[in-house]
Amino acid sequence: MSNSSTLALSCENQSGLVAKVSGFLTEHGADIVDLQQYSDPISGKFFMRAVFNGGNDDIRANFEPIAKEHSMMWNLRDPGYTPKVVLMVSKFDHALGDLLYRMRIGEINMEVVAVINNHPREVLTTSLIEDIPYYHFPITKDTKPQQEAQIKQVVNDTGADLVVLARYMQILSDDLAGFLSGRCINIHHSFLPGFKGAKPYHQAYKRGVKMIGATSHYVTTDLDEGPIIAQDVQNCSHRETPDELVAKGRDVERRVLAKAVKAHLEDRVFLNGSRTVVFD
Repeated sequence: MSNSSTLALSCENQSGLVAKVSGFLTEHGADIVDLQQYSDPISGKFFMRAVFNGGNDDIRANFEPIAKEHSMMWNLRDPGYTPKVVLMVSKFDHALGDLLYRMRIGEINMEVVAVINNHPREVLTTSLIEDIPYYHFPITKDTKPQQEAQIKQVVNDTGADLVVLARYMQILSDDLAGFLSGRCINIHHSFLPGFKGAKPYHQAYKRGVKMIGATSHYVTTDLDEGPIIAQDVQNCSHRETPDELVAKGRDVERRVLAKAVKAHLEDRVFLNGSRTVVFD
């Protein structure tokens, strides 16, 4: 949990924006401890993230006219706020367990308010769920609308800021993907684009690849084509079997998903058309 505030914003690039925003924060008693900005020469967009201590109680209200003047998309996160997160999983729980562990030790500031699975809890190996509410929502082709309505209900009831598909092996309908637009992150067990579909590590093995990877991205109605947040790769060789590639892949998936979730929750990710700007 951070004792600092975070202001994240984006708009059309204009001269003097850095000075205007930083000057505003200083005038309102804020001590800026971290400031990152980027002007995209292709899209013409400006992105900025400022972390600051202190500041007057009226910062939010007084910044509104500036944001309106420059047509900004902006968010001001108050100190001490802990985002609420719903984790969704199927049978493979390595990414789920990793996120829960990082939450438990304070590496990722979040409160997991629910775990949703289309399989019963007994299929999972992690013991870190503990007293987190667990929902078993079975799904078939015929019951998909009803099952997704249950998911929506949990998201609404918990007030979740983010939904994470931690190896949830069901394709979301366009309706659910739209409902979760901008607040749903997926981990894809492949270095996109490439090796789409079933058994990507076996496809990679057959092609004799020398590295494997994983991709974390926002969920959209276009399957596995949402804006990419984080990626990583792992070297491999001709000596490794598909099972050994799967084991290596699990490690990549864990760290890539954790990186993406942490970046999103810390307001480090900005949408830039079909791409993202991600501040380290």
